[in-house]
Amino acid sequence: MKKILFGLFTALSIFTLAACGSNETTENKKNTSEPTTEIEETVAYDKDVASISIFLTGNLQALEIMPVGTTTSDFLPLQEERFPDTKYLGFTKEPDMEALIALQPNEIFIDAEFAEKHGLDKYEAIATTHVINLDEGRWKDHLKSIANLTEREETAEQFIEAYEAKAEEVKVLATEKLGEGTVMAVRVSAKGIRVYGMERPLGPILFEDLGFTPANGVESIDKNWENISKEVLPDFNPDTMFVLVSAVDEGSDVVFEELQNDPIWQSLKAVQNNQVIVVEENPWLDYSAYGNKLALENLEQILLAR
Repeated sequence: MKKILFGLFTALSIFTLAACGSNETTENKKNTSEPTTEIEETVAYDKDVASISIFLTGNLQALEIMPVGTTTSDFLPLQEERFPDTKYLGFTKEPDMEALIALQPNEIFIDAEFAEKHGLDKYEAIATTHVINLDEGRWKDHLKSIANLTEREETAEQFIEAYEAKAEEVKVLATEKLGEGTVMAVRVSAKGIRVYGMERPLGPILFEDLGFTPANGVESIDKNWENISKEVLPDFNPDTMFVLVSAVDEGSDVVFEELQNDPIWQSLKAVQNNQVIVVEENPWLDYSAYGNKLALENLEQILLAR
């Protein structure tokens, strides 16, 4: 009898230990499972915001804050499909102050350059005004500054993380399609040819985010861009060239057509290698978080079609 009871007790103990081990394993699996990748929906911003810079507007959009009104530049007009409920407040150089006052915004974001030119007190008399210096740091710094002011830090981090992942994808695709040669970007208009340097609007996305190697002489441009004659193009002689044709200056398309038939243009490596990539000013000159996102997506589509 004792042997039978001892056997039953032993079996019961083994079963209990096995069950505990199973529960512990299940619990450990729960605790070591991958964290969720779901992004919580951002709560709507509870203040009406006006933007005195289309570039700041792009950063606000990346933070899921749609301004009630914004100024624009001549080459970056207000796109209705992107900003269906945003009122046009004129060019940033000469904002429509009456329209701005009529909106009765709670906050105004303004580029430091124009806060100085226009007089900051004019805006502060309307609403709380935040000044962002677009010449200091890079677009990610500007995005984070605005995120701090609007308590959107987590949204900014999520945007930057997604952007960097996309940039890596496009970088790999660009290497596959274009190789690892040198790159430059030019804008052709009826007024002449402009070469972009390492600074905004195109320097950071091309040479930092996408990691392209600048063509000879690009790093020597000490401004955002430099106006050149066509005779200077062979000095740069890139393997790949991004070309923007002005949509503002009338006759720019004709100038570009004539340039393409010029022996100087035809002698360039990028032209001979069929690696001239024509892109639109909008979004490529929209130096903002959201504008750069759109530019990355645009380049991806162009490369996939090659």
